[in-house]
Amino acid sequence: MTNVPFVDFKRQYATLRETLHQAACRVIDSTHYIGGEEVQAFEREMAACLGAQEVCGVACATSGLFAALKCLGIGPGDEVITTVHTAIATAEAISLTGATAVFCDIQKGYFNIDPAEAEKKITAKTRALVPVHLYGQPADMDSFLQLARKHNLLVVEDCAQAQGAKYRGNYVGTMGDAGVFSFFPSKNLGGFGDGGAVIAKDPAVMKKIRMFSNHGRTSKYLHEFEGINSRLDALQAALLRVCLPYLDSWNAHRRLAASWYDAGLQGINSLEYPRVLPGTEPVYHVYVIRVPDREDLQAYLKKQGIETGVHYPYALSTLPAYAHVKDRNGSFPEAEAACAHILSLPMSPAISREEVDFVCSAIKAYFKAS
Repeated sequence: MTNVPFVDFKRQYATLRETLHQAACRVIDSTHYIGGEEVQAFEREMAACLGAQEVCGVACATSGLFAALKCLGIGPGDEVITTVHTAIATAEAISLTGATAVFCDIQKGYFNIDPAEAEKKITAKTRALVPVHLYGQPADMDSFLQLARKHNLLVVEDCAQAQGAKYRGNYVGTMGDAGVFSFFPSKNLGGFGDGGAVIAKDPAVMKKIRMFSNHGRTSKYLHEFEGINSRLDALQAALLRVCLPYLDSWNAHRRLAASWYDAGLQGINSLEYPRVLPGTEPVYHVYVIRVPDREDLQAYLKKQGIETGVHYPYALSTLPAYAHVKDRNGSFPEAEAACAHILSLPMSPAISREEVDFVCSAIKAYFKAS
């Protein structure tokens, strides 16, 4: 074997190629490129999969988070607690509302936000919690929902990396006041460009999110308030409709591949592989290990033809964009340690047992020689 790609889109979509082409041509021939039946049908189908009453397609998960927070009443003067170990989009969405993002460390031994640390950050200004189901691993939702009840807070779930994951039998995104999903190409339900979706428990909030993401309008020229342009394109919706029925089987294969990694990497004392929170069913958006020298192992694997990634090399608090925050370097020891040592291994619904075994053999060879 000479090459193991980090994600293999060509193999994943090979059997769907003709159906995807037909869906794209259907939209092109319809001349309805914004909104319309394709978007409405996808929203209905995704809602049915989640057991949600309604889904609102949006242009991307970042704008979806912004819309959800804004329409839940989050704004200037408010504080919103979220993890320091996530993509910047989570914190950006909070800042866009005018609220202040308050960062929190991750649970020891895991990669998701620590509810005990989150409670320490609650003040009189705190209005919401944004747990992120990072790497496709559900966060400790029981604890966050209890915190929300105790302190009268909103909960917005960032499910960008975890569509289809379950927490105690419930799909992520369906437990908080709102849930936001991403259709970025590499996500578990990846599209063919940018895209996302939002769900909310309160129908009135859901209606406002739908209006807000379409310029605050109720009809073409009637705008009840100022909003943004954050609509899911008809072309993306049509293509996502092709992929949605395969999400469960794709996620099942990711879990199977993770079990291959778990077995293949056992016995390496210097390596930690992903821990799974009890009562959860993860979907392994990425398979992340911790090693003493990430850069050295990454360089070694590259020489073997194995592509890897790092999600993420910096805690948000250490970035120049957040030079203004109160807690910076050294304030989040668990997240900062993780950022220095994590490495994402190849993972996709198309990855084979042979490829996983090859990656595991290469990692074992590295540690044997080092």
